[in-house]
Amino acid sequence: MAHLPMQKFKKSGQRHQEKCNRFLITVTVLGSTGPLRFIVKEDDLVASVIGTALRSYALQRRYPVLGSDFNNFLLYCANAGSEALGAMKPIGSYCCRNFVLCKKQAVDNESSGKEDAPPRTAAVSRKRVGDSWKAWLNRSLKLKITAH
Repeated sequence: MAHLPMQKFKKSGQRHQEKCNRFLITVTVLGSTGPLRFIVKEDDLVASVIGTALRSYALQRRYPVLGSDFNNFLLYCANAGSEALGAMKPIGSYCCRNFVLCKKQAVDNESSGKEDAPPRTAAVSRKRVGDSWKAWLNRSLKLKITAH
C-alpha cells in the first residue's frame, strides 16, 4: 500500500476552498411552470446569471418561449425589495438565493409625449409580482389545509 505525500492533501484542501464560493440559486420565470435551479459563483454578474437562466430555460424546452437576449429581462430577489438587481453587480452581493425573472415591458413613445425619444422599457411592477406570489401561495396552502 502506497502512502500519498502530504502535498496532495494540501492541494485537495485548496481545491475545496475554491469551490466554497459557489452556491445553488433558484430562478422562477414569471409565467413558467416551475423554477430553474443551477449553481453559480459569487463573483458571477447578474447579467450572466440571467443569460444562464435563459439558456437553461431554452435547453429544457419550456414554454412560453422567451428568447435569448438578457437585456430584455430583469432579475428580482423573490424575498424582498422592489428594485431590479443591477446587471453589473455580482450575484453574491445580494443576500438572496431565490430570484424571479421578469421580461421588460415596452412603453410607447406616444404616451411619453416625445416623438423623437428612443424606445423606453419599464419593468414589471415588483409589488404586483410579490402580491401575486403571496396570493398564489396562500391559495395553495388553504386548499391543502382544508382538504384534510
